[in-house]
Amino acid sequence: MRRSLRGALRCLGVKVCRRSVLLVVLLWLASWLFLNGLVFVHRNMFSDFCTDDKSKEILQRVCAEYQQGVLTGDLCEDLCVAGRVEYKRCLYYENGKKVMAASWRGVPVVLKSKLENFSSYEALALLEYQDAAGGPGGEEELSPLDVVFYATLEIKNSLGLETGTNLTLPRLWGQKLKENERTYSRAELASLWALLQQEEYTFLRVLQDLTHHVAKILGSCGHFYAVEYLAAGHAWDQHIFSLEELTLSPSPSPWSGQEKITARDMVPRVALSFLEMVEHFENDFSHSLHLCDIKPENFAIRKDLTVVAIDVDMAFFEPKMRDILEQNCTSDNDCNFFDCISKCDKTKNRCGPKRKNSNLQVICEKIFRPWFSPTLLGAKAGLPLQVELQRAVQECAEIDSGEDVKRTRAVRKQLQDLLVELIQEDSGNQGEGQEHKMRRVHTALNF
Repeated sequence: MRRSLRGALRCLGVKVCRRSVLLVVLLWLASWLFLNGLVFVHRNMFSDFCTDDKSKEILQRVCAEYQQGVLTGDLCEDLCVAGRVEYKRCLYYENGKKVMAASWRGVPVVLKSKLENFSSYEALALLEYQDAAGGPGGEEELSPLDVVFYATLEIKNSLGLETGTNLTLPRLWGQKLKENERTYSRAELASLWALLQQEEYTFLRVLQDLTHHVAKILGSCGHFYAVEYLAAGHAWDQHIFSLEELTLSPSPSPWSGQEKITARDMVPRVALSFLEMVEHFENDFSHSLHLCDIKPENFAIRKDLTVVAIDVDMAFFEPKMRDILEQNCTSDNDCNFFDCISKCDKTKNRCGPKRKNSNLQVICEKIFRPWFSPTLLGAKAGLPLQVELQRAVQECAEIDSGEDVKRTRAVRKQLQDLLVELIQEDSGNQGEGQEHKMRRVHTALNF
């Protein structure tokens, strides 16, 4: 009887085992078919969009409109006539937004436009008014002051700043326009207007005269503008930034001679630049600048290890941030706008206009915490300085920055001190003179 029972159980176990194996195989096969189906659909739906042929066709159309006098820019001559702009590959295409890699006079650049066609942008009403006022062959012309006025209004409207705001760019940019003391062609005004309708261009153009922590715009042709090529971050890379990709960056490298920097040595230096960027964005403009989409892919580094914001579609100055946050709500969850959050006032069912967290808190949570985790640090994780740094990062990630400003400043100062000490410790074997040279490389180290 027992033998029969054991035999039955053994047989049952084998059957269950076989069924489990079969189930796993079928599940794997179904997953494989599903993923391959997605790839097939994706390729068929989007293969015509982000291809070399499509990209070159778009650039040819831009050059045709340049030759017709419809659009212009300081990049057009090299792109359409001299052949000094060499197309490399398509990087991104979605809903008309086109991003391409190219080389301009031997320097890697990224060509970008929010919309594919120049005609897709809203026409400048000022030109239509000029036509109506002057008519064909009319003598009425636009003065540089007219251009400054309309450009200023568009910039402030795009950034969500009040008309009376003390914005720096229109003064700087306006001064350049005034110095020209000439009228502007229809192609120049139409091209400027198409660029100003692109929030990212406006943002980068505003900030690049004020900070080195944003990507630089190098030139434009019609609605396309060229941005410096930088080594972007990767969510899948434990070091986030790749040293190998720095070789493509056009900025000069401070690491020469016998000096060599490893990925592990790079981390505290880049972290210091993150802290410098945060402090700069919060205190050095007319309004605080909020980053609502903080992830490695939205940042890059130059060869001098300066952190650069390369995607500012979700960056907002304080006035616009308040308008975004102040919405109807029933709980705090309704007041989350990506990485920018506020609290729900349940007596009014309205989200507070003031941000509860901060750029620093989110950077500590999403970037610093993985960077300085024991997994990444390995054998160094147990060292006293590393343990103290991990605790400071954890406190920074959990702090309610919007409500405890004094504590936030103290935590930021602690992080800066620990990172500087870590760099000094790592470079101690290179001698005092060499250490001073390395500390001089990045402005974030000059306290």
